[in-house]
Amino acid sequence: MRETTVIKLLKFSGIVFLLIFCLTPFVWMLLVSLSKHPDFLLSQTPLELTLNNYIQILTSSSVHLLTYLRNSIIISLTAAFFSTFLASLSAYAITRLTFPGRVVIPVVLLAVSMFPQISIVGYLFKLMTWLGWINTYYALIFPYITLGLPLALWIMLSYFSRLSKELDKAALIDGANRFQILQKIILPISLPGAFSTFMLIFIYSFNEFLFALMLTIDYKARTIPVGIALFEGLHGQIPWGYIMAGAVVATIPMVLLITFFQKYIIQGLTEGAIKG
Repeated sequence: MRETTVIKLLKFSGIVFLLIFCLTPFVWMLLVSLSKHPDFLLSQTPLELTLNNYIQILTSSSVHLLTYLRNSIIISLTAAFFSTFLASLSAYAITRLTFPGRVVIPVVLLAVSMFPQISIVGYLFKLMTWLGWINTYYALIFPYITLGLPLALWIMLSYFSRLSKELDKAALIDGANRFQILQKIILPISLPGAFSTFMLIFIYSFNEFLFALMLTIDYKARTIPVGIALFEGLHGQIPWGYIMAGAVVATIPMVLLITFFQKYIIQGLTEGAIKG
């Protein structure tokens, strides 16, 4: 009985520690974003809560926070959609068709994805300059699709490889072509995996910083992580209240997505690992 109590106590203590460790930065971010004086701990001034920081960043014509948020959502949705779509086509071809090098393709993509972004950003900048895409959505969408493809492909492969090929044979006998089989049979069955892939690529693209910093110039295409990071240069100082308020606004979409779709993301990833 004593051993069971000790185990429960240790588990409870571990959970409490993890909650405090994970939530403390977010609580501090929220507290600073709502405080009238962000340095209230140093200045010995009492904590005064206000919504002024949020009002300023959402209404000021020089901050462009909502424009940054719109850019991030559009770019991330587009990159996530095309990464998932192309990964589905590739995964179907690799698992259903026989052609030279089909086993090597996923390995090569995985190896390419291991190159650090800093090693290719210079060449990517030259390419985007040559194409005239600097400070446009295209300059970010295409790199995000490329970077998201390896992860998307491996998730979709884990699903498609466990589906019986008899489904394809039956559909071919009924007169369906390969694309119709993928669209009407394989993808509906693999919808949890496709949804998980879409969400993971969306989150990655939404949070990406380096390419968004190097390939954009102003608010027309700049994403919200870069926009918040450049608040310092915009105001000539470090406006911690604005920065934290902007970070809260940028965090809200991710929190909502994970809160409402966490079940489906986990289901999609785990089913792809055990189904078969």
